[in-house]
Amino acid sequence: MSDTTWRDPSLGDRREVDLSSGTVAYHDAGSGPVLVFVHGYLVNTNIWRKLVPLLTNEFRCLTPDWPLGSHLIPMRREADLTPIGIAGMIAEFLEALDLRAVTLVGNDSGGAYSQIAASRHPDRLARLVLTDCETPDCTWPPTPGGFGLLKATAVHPASYRALYQVLRVRRTWRWRNTYGSLAKYPIDARAMNSYIRPVLNDPAIRVDGRKAIGSVSARFSRAAAEELTTRFGKPVLLAWAAEDPVFPLDHARRFAIRLGAPLMTIADSYTYTAEDQPARTADVLGDWLHATATDSTGTAKGLP
Repeated sequence: MSDTTWRDPSLGDRREVDLSSGTVAYHDAGSGPVLVFVHGYLVNTNIWRKLVPLLTNEFRCLTPDWPLGSHLIPMRREADLTPIGIAGMIAEFLEALDLRAVTLVGNDSGGAYSQIAASRHPDRLARLVLTDCETPDCTWPPTPGGFGLLKATAVHPASYRALYQVLRVRRTWRWRNTYGSLAKYPIDARAMNSYIRPVLNDPAIRVDGRKAIGSVSARFSRAAAEELTTRFGKPVLLAWAAEDPVFPLDHARRFAIRLGAPLMTIADSYTYTAEDQPARTADVLGDWLHATATDSTGTAKGLP
């Protein structure tokens, strides 16, 4: 298996599900209450490879490869990969697998998509976990790190393709406007190659990635935040890196107050807490999941 197609075995069995936008590959591990994970742009299910094994003794963890540039199966040409479309895909994934009382866990732009999914399609959700992602105070793409260039170059296929060629040089992986502002510590080469090779080598994947990043806007995440504040009515957790240079902790504090949600901090990490500090992230999630246990209908209840 090449590094492009490699997925860590700890993520569980690989499966596929056919959705209206195309086929989504996912991994399934563990048993118990269901956690569905939503990664951000230009990573895939490998971003969860260190975290999932710490949770599967008590939880069923489903980790899809969402079509955000590091996936392997191109979507249909007509697929809606706008933020509304991706949120709809998340909801359709839950419906296709008949998942109920789900805890949705989003990171980076996956947190923005998760907010939109929770605000527009809440029925199958019991809880929402947001880890280092867009808040109402953030732009999308986020301004720190120069990530606005990702959307700007998506206006044309040539500029989009050209932007990523620098990632062929390994030392660029730690630049602050690539992955250096997202992971405090270097990501191992096999995982990194699984992130960058699809968008570098597969024109169909570039089409999907360009459609996704070219359509993001803070108006989507801010509208979702307003809906979550007024209508969601289910437990929400913000689990945030104390040192995040992209999604500042102060933004998370204000968002937590607005949502009436707890904020837990994770030391010695940047945006990718599951990469930098998987054990601490697992502890934070596990403690909160136990404290907000749900019954089979998705209604929150306290632990005995």
